[in-house]
Amino acid sequence: LNEIRNRGTEDIFIISVDGLTGFADAISAVYPKAEVQRCIVHQIRYTTKFVSYKDIKAFMNDLKGVYQAPTLEQAEEGLDRLEEKWGSKYPSSVASWRNNWPQLSAYFKYPYELRRMIYTTNQIENYNRQLRKVTKTRTIFPSDDALLKLLYLATMDITEKWTGRDRDWSKILSQLCIYFEERIEPGDLE
Repeated sequence: LNEIRNRGTEDIFIISVDGLTGFADAISAVYPKAEVQRCIVHQIRYTTKFVSYKDIKAFMNDLKGVYQAPTLEQAEEGLDRLEEKWGSKYPSSVASWRNNWPQLSAYFKYPYELRRMIYTTNQIENYNRQLRKVTKTRTIFPSDDALLKLLYLATMDITEKWTGRDRDWSKILSQLCIYFEERIEPGDLE
C-alpha cells in the first residue's frame, strides 16, 4: 500500500478485500479515509465450511436474507434471524458474520449498481488467474526481468478485452460524485 501511495495514489474511496488478517488495519494506516468492504463471496465460502451438507440449502436461504437485503436495517434483521435459527447449531458461521459486520455491511450505504462492483473481489481474482495460467507452464525463468516481461505482455493481452464500461457506469459515477464530493477535485473525472 505504501508503494501504491508512493506511485501517486493519494486517495482511495472504497477497497474490496478478501479478509486477509490485518489488511484492513494496513489500509487504514495508509488510506485512513478509505472504506473497506469485505468480499461477500469469500465470507460465504468461509461460513459454509462449518455447515453440514444436509443443512446447507436452508442455511444459505436464510443467509441470502442478510447479504441480499435492500437496506442495512433489513440485513441486520436478517442476521438476527440467522443467529436465532442457526446460532446454536453453527456458532462459528454466525459469529464470523457478527465479528466482521462493519466490513461486510459497508456496501449497504450505496445503490445497487455500485454494490455490484464492490461486494466481491472476483474481478481481481480473475485477472490473477489469467496471470497464473501464463506462468504455470514455465518452471524456470532466466531472470526476474524475463518474468516481469511475460507478466507485462500477458497484462497487455488481458486488458485488451477490457473494452466496455459497466452498463450503469454513468449512474455509478454520479453516485460516487455524490458520496465522495468533498474528496473529488475538479478535473479528476475527465
